[in-house]
Amino acid sequence: MTERLYFRQLLSGRDFAVGDPVGTQMVNFVYLVGDRETGEAIVVDPAYRVNDLLDVLAADDMRLTGALVTHYHADHVGGSAFGLEIEGIRALLAQQNVPIHVNRAESEWIRTSTGVAASDLVDHDDSDVVMVGRIPITLLHTPGHTPGSQCFLVDNRLVAGDTLFLEGCGRMDLPGGDAGLMYDSLRRLAALPDATTVFPGHQYSPKSSEDLPVVKRMNHVFRPSSAQQWKAMLGVG
Repeated sequence: MTERLYFRQLLSGRDFAVGDPVGTQMVNFVYLVGDRETGEAIVVDPAYRVNDLLDVLAADDMRLTGALVTHYHADHVGGSAFGLEIEGIRALLAQQNVPIHVNRAESEWIRTSTGVAASDLVDHDDSDVVMVGRIPITLLHTPGHTPGSQCFLVDNRLVAGDTLFLEGCGRMDLPGGDAGLMYDSLRRLAALPDATTVFPGHQYSPKSSEDLPVVKRMNHVFRPSSAQQWKAMLGVG
């Protein structure tokens, strides 16, 4: 599958949305995943300048067939943030009417924050598989940062959104965050095969990806060995 897998990691402010002050500050990663043989591709967390992302696909002779969403925050799906309006899935749908794949627990949050219709979204449960061409992408429900946060596993690549960074994890003090659920989600990700490579939702560290065993060894979020130790580290009850 590796030979036919199309996989690109794009950094906001550098690889697309160049000159966008919010995109440059937020250092979001957007991912393009597809099947080279069929030319089909999906975009993970389209935000800032949607046309830039479509241009990358066109230059690579790939065509968009859908989008995957890790969670509802505006820097990942568009909407209002910092008093500004960020482009996202609503702008994408205006260009191409493709399915937007979301976790069922996140669906209402996404509709509220972006203004898209329920009919624009495809609700999924944990361990569902989305096919892009003949490439399977497994959806892992990883709540904690938000109720319906999800990660995507494709060919030993974990697209982790804001659930897991190479250093740290997503905040749990925003609406819908839950420290206890985050602990469980991180433990689940830690149990993935050692061959897994972590691709985070932001470049909050010098490297843009890292092997999971290295992340587990270096990232402080994996130091607690119990939920009690985790909450003590966070300073929450």
